[in-house]
Amino acid sequence: MAATIQHTAPRSRVESEVLRVRGLMGKNQFAAALAACDALLAEVPENRDVLYMAAVNQRYLGRVPAALDTLRRLEAIHPKYSRLFQERGHCHVAAREPAAALDAYLHAVSLNPALPASWKALNLLFRSAGRDADARTAASHVEILTKLPAEVVTARSLFADGEVHEAERVVRQFLQTHGDHVEGMRLLAQIGMELEIFDDAEFLLESVLVLAPDYHLARYEYASVLAKLHRYAKALGEVRTLLERDPQERNYRTLLATIQVGLGDHEPALAVYRELAAETPQGADLHLSIAHALKTLGRQQESIDEYRTAAAMRPDFGDAYWSLANLKTYRFTDAEISDMRAHEAAASTGRVDRYHLCFALGKALEDRTQYAESFQYYERGNALKKADSAFKIEPIERNTRLQKALCTREFFESRRGQGCERRDPIFIVGLPRSGSTLLEQVLASHSQVEGTMELADIPRLVQKLQGREQYDSPSKYPGVLAELTAAQLRRFGEQYLADTSVYRSGGADRSAGTPYRVPFFIDKMPNNFRHIGLIHLILPNAKIIDARRDPMACCFGNFKQLFAAGQEFTYGIEDIARYYRSYVELMDHWDAVLPGKILRVHHEDVVADLESNVRRILDFCGLGFEAGCLEFHKNERSVRTASSEQVRRPIYKEGLDQWRHYEPWLKQLKTSLGPLADARL
Repeated sequence: MAATIQHTAPRSRVESEVLRVRGLMGKNQFAAALAACDALLAEVPENRDVLYMAAVNQRYLGRVPAALDTLRRLEAIHPKYSRLFQERGHCHVAAREPAAALDAYLHAVSLNPALPASWKALNLLFRSAGRDADARTAASHVEILTKLPAEVVTARSLFADGEVHEAERVVRQFLQTHGDHVEGMRLLAQIGMELEIFDDAEFLLESVLVLAPDYHLARYEYASVLAKLHRYAKALGEVRTLLERDPQERNYRTLLATIQVGLGDHEPALAVYRELAAETPQGADLHLSIAHALKTLGRQQESIDEYRTAAAMRPDFGDAYWSLANLKTYRFTDAEISDMRAHEAAASTGRVDRYHLCFALGKALEDRTQYAESFQYYERGNALKKADSAFKIEPIERNTRLQKALCTREFFESRRGQGCERRDPIFIVGLPRSGSTLLEQVLASHSQVEGTMELADIPRLVQKLQGREQYDSPSKYPGVLAELTAAQLRRFGEQYLADTSVYRSGGADRSAGTPYRVPFFIDKMPNNFRHIGLIHLILPNAKIIDARRDPMACCFGNFKQLFAAGQEFTYGIEDIARYYRSYVELMDHWDAVLPGKILRVHHEDVVADLESNVRRILDFCGLGFEAGCLEFHKNERSVRTASSEQVRRPIYKEGLDQWRHYEPWLKQLKTSLGPLADARL
């Protein structure tokens, strides 16, 4: 995994003072250290490290009640910081309160198993209480940590407390001289998963399993990484290996269901989730998963009941409320809106639950035509979500310029006749909330076309070609396209078809020569518009449809949508507008250099005249007209996107100009879109 960039900015005065305080504590000068902490807290009252050091100094000075008060302040701000609970345990030991100390230490190790001091204290406390079996368990943890190199223990503790980049630095430095250390590699893989560098996590865990093939936890993490990479068929093999060893292990079964969902096998996944929920009656997350599967299968009322069950089990469960709102057809009761308001306002509600609740309230109030307050919640939810994102629009815009410079008409002409000539894929591209799910449902209602899902195979190929890049370094993609040979282009096209075969009926075992049920399939990954040049090079006969919607409607539709993953550009008005402008600029370029390659379909046209546009789409794809495409809402295929319930109803016009209700608050969007805001593109 490429090293994380550590910017060597000069230390701030606060950081320098924290280091000085630690030096004083190392010299047992606790009074001076506490005085320095108090001075810092007047300046940075919520600083985690300063509050923690203040509590430690208070305990060493015998001020245990004051230390416990400081730790309560720290917990209110940083409730998942494991060392505060370890310090609380130390305080209760000093106050001779063994029961409270036991609870504190147990909480500490539940958050961070790499705390030797907590495990040692638990061993003593359990023995004093006559709980010998628990004492032996604690002692075994001490022994495990003692056998590990200090660097790995330190890095694992840092990682557990959220200090991911520092943990990476420590373990990477360790692995430079201990390159085959199993726990070091596994920890670096876990860090890679946290940073969403899944390819490198996969490689590291593969290496671990070569060295330790019976390391079942590493195999479970390997299967999880494969699932994250959408390599579901391979992940399924790994999890089945684990289940052969332990068929009742809940984590393995849960991962099995996740993989089955990824493969589109929702019925067997639903059965697994129901079994797990029966064993854990208060498992709110499991009921959420059950509801998602039911929604995808078109069993709306059952999904509503399960979403409500999840919310009842965990009243501040923002995702349960947002999932109800995301049905687009559900209407909240007065009592539900009141509960959502209360939970969103509560200080105890976590950040993730809070922004889910904000988006749910935005939709609930929109349905009641309370647009001003609705927009306030949408705006708040987006701000909270954006604060968790590292998205920057500049690399997208830079990539657009690079694509235009490289992918000229002459560039493509010189590569005519290369790539894989198969015609199976129909790509539907564009922005989310542009009507692409409707087009997919129309096409998938044709007897010769199969709908799949938003497939990650093209973005994964791009990532492979791009390699690991340093921040702000020159991008290898799309420049690397010029270096690909005819053989490579053909192989990439064939590999795409092989990898996507698992999503097609009859395609799970191509080695047996099983024919596909239908000759064509749809890949509806919207952001593939950025890679049309690559698609044309590897699959020159593939059809590409650009689903387009009125700019203001499309952009605002994205602003009020909370996506399960990806689409990070949607959480800021300026980012959305610039992304839309980049999209139009790049699509104009593809039209110019690949004339006739792309069919543009305007959502407003489809709504106004369904049949004419259906015939136009089918003609473009070389398909005969079938009346079933006009009755797309009767198609019972599974649909995963936010429009899943809308495409199960006949076409309707009500949502076309919904954004106009919010026009008073969308001046920035109009300004940022510029001439596009009023254009018909």
